Amino acid sequence: MTQAALQAFRSALPPRSVLYVPADRPRAIERARGLPCDALILDLEDAVSLSQKVAARRGAAQALRQGGFGKPALLRLNGLDTPDFQPDLELALLSAPAGIVLPKAEDPEAVRELHLGVPLWLMIETPLGVLRASQLAAVPGVAGLIAGANDLLLGLRARATPDRLPLLHALSAVVLASRAAGVVALDAVYNDLQNLAGLEAECLQGRDLGFDGKTLIHPDQIGAANRAYGVSSEEAQAAREVLSAWEEAAAQGLGVTRHAGTMIEALHARQAAQTLWRWDSENGT
Repeated sequence: MTQAALQAFRSALPPRSVLYVPADRPRAIERARGLPCDALILDLEDAVSLSQKVAARRGAAQALRQGGFGKPALLRLNGLDTPDFQPDLELALLSAPAGIVLPKAEDPEAVRELHLGVPLWLMIETPLGVLRASQLAAVPGVAGLIAGANDLLLGLRARATPDRLPLLHALSAVVLASRAAGVVALDAVYNDLQNLAGLEAECLQGRDLGFDGKTLIHPDQIGAANRAYGVSSEEAQAAREVLSAWEEAAAQGLGVTRHAGTMIEALHARQAAQTLWRWDSENGT
């Protein structure tokens, strides 16, 4: 890959796999340190019962103070309208996580007031959140949007289906808003821990829709997400060939050329360069 092509995509690599870890479970947190996920979310919200909220804050504070995860560790707070939000926010400001995850984000002004120097990750999991996704993504300090399928299904009064047809509009709205604002888009969790084939299919669907990575609820799901959202050696080689064909054509002053029976132009070269940038980043080259 040429230096000029690489330069177009110099930015932080979006995470392929982001694992939720209940902050009230020390053993799960310790295990997470050695897992091959790209990021963690220490969870103070849905994965923690009401009786364990204080214990979860203590666990998160200790884990973030100790550090050593080898990957970004975000902190998911309880909702703005809950009594746990303020102590959660105080914990976040004192413990400096890699980012704050805010559930059920709906109000851009409320999000704007939360920007205190820590990257914000907004969960889009209500109908109003979907409708305001572009406004939310554009708030300064927002690093990414996270789709929340379970709450969206409830809010839409829709039924869960293997193809996620009832959610496709909402999922695409999250991707569209993220791309327009230049932030990361993460797909929702997959609930069936026994159905690895279903997980693989949903990861591939998410990648096809344009998501950068997937949120996960169990370590056994990490491999599927990393494969689906990563770059295979075959994809990398195909990208090299496209980029080589384009650079040869460009040197001859051509605006389009033919490769493997397909017409390619500048946008295909940019796509190939992006694929190779990710391949190089994932493989340390």
